[in-house]
Amino acid sequence: MLEFLFIFLGSVVIGILGSLLGTGGGIFMVPFLTLVFGIPMHQAIATSLVSIIATSNTSAGLYVLKKLADIRLGITLELATVLGAISGGFIAVKVPADILAILFAIVLLYTAFSMLKIQPNDQNSLGSYKPQKYPLGFLISYIAGGLSGLLGIGGGVIKVAAMYLIMQIPLKVAVATSNFMIGVTASAGCFLYYFRGDVNLPRTGMAVTGVFLGATLGSYLMFSVKSDFLRKLFVLLLIFLALNMFFKGIHFKLF
Repeated sequence: MLEFLFIFLGSVVIGILGSLLGTGGGIFMVPFLTLVFGIPMHQAIATSLVSIIATSNTSAGLYVLKKLADIRLGITLELATVLGAISGGFIAVKVPADILAILFAIVLLYTAFSMLKIQPNDQNSLGSYKPQKYPLGFLISYIAGGLSGLLGIGGGVIKVAAMYLIMQIPLKVAVATSNFMIGVTASAGCFLYYFRGDVNLPRTGMAVTGVFLGATLGSYLMFSVKSDFLRKLFVLLLIFLALNMFFKGIHFKLF
């Protein structure tokens, strides 16, 4: 019973972060369940995928209603990510996974420092910007689809960075659009884990309930939080992922 309570409370925090950062919270949920509670990896991933769907549906609904999510851009980049996940993997597997992880860590660190150099604006409407460099954004989303699947991280963090740095989308719009996209990707993988019996219904139910409440709170916080704070929070996430990828590449375990 105490385990369910802690899963619920942790999931509330993960839901808030996933909604604010546009990642769905999967990169936090899997380590949380496996390291803290010792839950098998496949069950943790299955719970994470269901939670991502909950985060996406909760956050995206409000963001679309408030006209903060760019649906047209989201559908375009999601198509690239799905194609990348299917075909990009065939290219990526020709390079050792350890080398890819280290290279990816370097890219993430470069992205983090690049985001620190750009002063964000607080434009909160779809008419306040014009997407730039569509082909390059599409290409990066395609590559991100293959690499994120191979290295075990969500594609949301890459798509937010690509939209913000390359396509010059306001950070809040990029986050909202990513929340709109991630539910589609998670839904595709969720069915596989469910039919394999990896979805533990009691744990998943507590996690989804917590994530739902957290994502709801995070969605409303998005309209009051400053873009500069959001940018710094996202940079911390990129550094965390970079270190995680680097340690994975050199086979160093913190725990």
